[in-house]
Amino acid sequence: MTQSQSPTRPRLLTGLTVLAVIMFVLALGMALFYAPTDQQGHVQRIFYPHLGAFIGGALAYLIAAIASVLYLIKRDVKWDTLALSAVEIGLVLTGFNLLSGMIWARPIWNTWWTWDPRLTSAAVMWLAYAAYLMLRNGLEDPDRRGRFAAVYGIVAFSSVLFTTFITRVRPDTIHPVVVGPSPQNAQGGFNVERGAMTLTLVFNILTFLVISVTLIWYRVRLENLSRRVQALKFKVLSR
Repeated sequence: MTQSQSPTRPRLLTGLTVLAVIMFVLALGMALFYAPTDQQGHVQRIFYPHLGAFIGGALAYLIAAIASVLYLIKRDVKWDTLALSAVEIGLVLTGFNLLSGMIWARPIWNTWWTWDPRLTSAAVMWLAYAAYLMLRNGLEDPDRRGRFAAVYGIVAFSSVLFTTFITRVRPDTIHPVVVGPSPQNAQGGFNVERGAMTLTLVFNILTFLVISVTLIWYRVRLENLSRRVQALKFKVLSR
């Protein structure tokens, strides 16, 4: 980072943070008050941030996969830092996705959890990325840790794709296809109509995409700061 770039990036990040906060407040208000109530009742309103969080998490995992590829090519620690940061933020967002899905399922399916193919794949995806952090913590050599984590991060993204498309390829899942008609919609699905519901859905998705990028940026800065502190600490102790 050059001196000419350093003052610009914090300003951009500050602007992005303000935008994320404003969008989140508006998205929450639209989900609670603007979108119409469908046949499921008010519990359906959790669907908007539920889907937004999944897509925001999927974006984070995609960024992690791309950063992992770039690390293997360039062996630059900044890509390893980006991959780590993106995975951590992805875990937070997809964790919220799982939790909000359980809250929705309790009144609709009369259970907090069922080993449905879609729910199971989402849980496996979350655990796969949690294992990514465990893998990193188990390796002390930075270069070896970066290489192993990069390969793992690329392979783990297959779980995101599988979770995304499983409702369209597995007829036995009771989890509904979100957009468009599907047999699952008869079992408590989200049949999104045009108008206020579509606008609320799209705005929530955009909101969580912005939140995902913003949080990743903050996490990268925090990791860079932590590494600088560790370097200074090592320098002081080695004297």
